[in-house]
Amino acid sequence: MSNQSPAAGRSLLSLVVAGAAWGTAGAAASLLFLASDLGPLALSFWRCAGGLAVLLAVLAVRRPAALPRPSAGSLIATGLMFTLFQAAYFAAVRETGLAVGTVVTLGAGPVLISVGARYWMGERLGRGGIVAVGGALAGLAVLVLGSGGGEVRPIGVGWALLSAAGYAAMTLRARRLGQRGAGGDPLVTTAWSVAVGTVCLLPLAAVEGLLPHTAELGRVLWLLVYVATVPTALAYALYFHGAAAVRAATVSVIMLIEPVSAAVIAVLLLGERLTGAVILGTVLLLTAVGALIVAEARRPAGGPVVRPAPVPQSAAR
Repeated sequence: MSNQSPAAGRSLLSLVVAGAAWGTAGAAASLLFLASDLGPLALSFWRCAGGLAVLLAVLAVRRPAALPRPSAGSLIATGLMFTLFQAAYFAAVRETGLAVGTVVTLGAGPVLISVGARYWMGERLGRGGIVAVGGALAGLAVLVLGSGGGEVRPIGVGWALLSAAGYAAMTLRARRLGQRGAGGDPLVTTAWSVAVGTVCLLPLAAVEGLLPHTAELGRVLWLLVYVATVPTALAYALYFHGAAAVRAATVSVIMLIEPVSAAVIAVLLLGERLTGAVILGTVLLLTAVGALIVAEARRPAGGPVVRPAPVPQSAAR
């Protein structure tokens, strides 16, 4: 008989869908940059502001979930981690390019999360998990850097590592709250996160230029609505739902589906060439992700992993 709980299956599915949805953001952003003069910081601001509007509309009509509600300070802290992750990533892309910025950010994330989960929450990947993480990172490097593009600049790598630290902290915090049964409503957590992002990004976006200048206003508005709804409001709500119930290191590897999704969209919809590096990197990544999903699904149901209680002195041999 399978020992996988329905809740575990839903959490894993939530993470897979969230990663795939995140991957569509890059294609939408590319189309937005082609159709207007909108910059990356302004796009991030509108992504957060639009996502907040969508989430507030959903929360206004949805029956409140019977879940513990984290404090405002806790929600703001998560939002600051979210904002750091987003803003530092775009700074990395600006300084060292999309390929290097993506590899360093997404590659450092699982390493930082694995170490943090081991020492902060006692979660161990095991030998098979370590091999899977290594395979996923190798696949990521082949997939993104296989074209031979990208220039490594120290300041850009620094921004990427800072972004990875924000992502790791956000993932570990979500997992820790989930272990304590204090994760709260994923929609509420996402709404607070994008609200903090909206406030923090507004002055930076205003300097860059908030309003797009374009001859294709309808197309730009449609793309902005898509970015705010699917890879933001929907994807982050699914991410916070899954991250509360799945081991933190497993979460970070599953989310590497994002560059796979982006590569598939680039080939199928944007006309980019299908190369051997794309195929090899995709196979390596999906194999590693699949192995970790199977391992996670086989873990016994019954709650989060906790440290074993110490043996009473009288029972010691």
